[in-house]
Amino acid sequence: MSLPRLATKIEAILYLKGKPLSIAEIAECAGCDRDATEDAIIELMADYAHRDSALEVVETPAGYSLQLRSSFEDLMVELVPAELGTGALRTLAAIALKGPIAQTELVNLRGSGAYQHVQELIEIGFIHKRRQTDGRSYWLQVTDKFHQHFEVDQLLPSP
Repeated sequence: MSLPRLATKIEAILYLKGKPLSIAEIAECAGCDRDATEDAIIELMADYAHRDSALEVVETPAGYSLQLRSSFEDLMVELVPAELGTGALRTLAAIALKGPIAQTELVNLRGSGAYQHVQELIEIGFIHKRRQTDGRSYWLQVTDKFHQHFEVDQLLPSP
């Protein structure tokens, strides 16, 4: 078995680290000097520039990174929801377990931060809200996207 060329090894390092790395960090991981590392990164960037690939190697202020091309951002947003903080996850759990739930009841349960969580969860597509018939508040309920993402067919009602 032959050794992979340095550019291919650096590609693997960038993929495995999953974050921007400086030339020095890459050289250390690859076990080579800075000059060889810089040459290999240029070679790798050129490879990706001429390849029909969803990925690219870019230089960021934090270092070099293997990342998804910006032309695929819409797909990423659709398929990989933004990281939810603990508060938003707890708010989502409350809506999932008690839904449909009135927004006023949710705020009583979760505090005023729930308003921001609701907005974030609507933008991601995990919940939707509809005005109550008396017009004073909103009903909040999880969506099909929530069920698909969390692989939950249905939630059992509480006893």
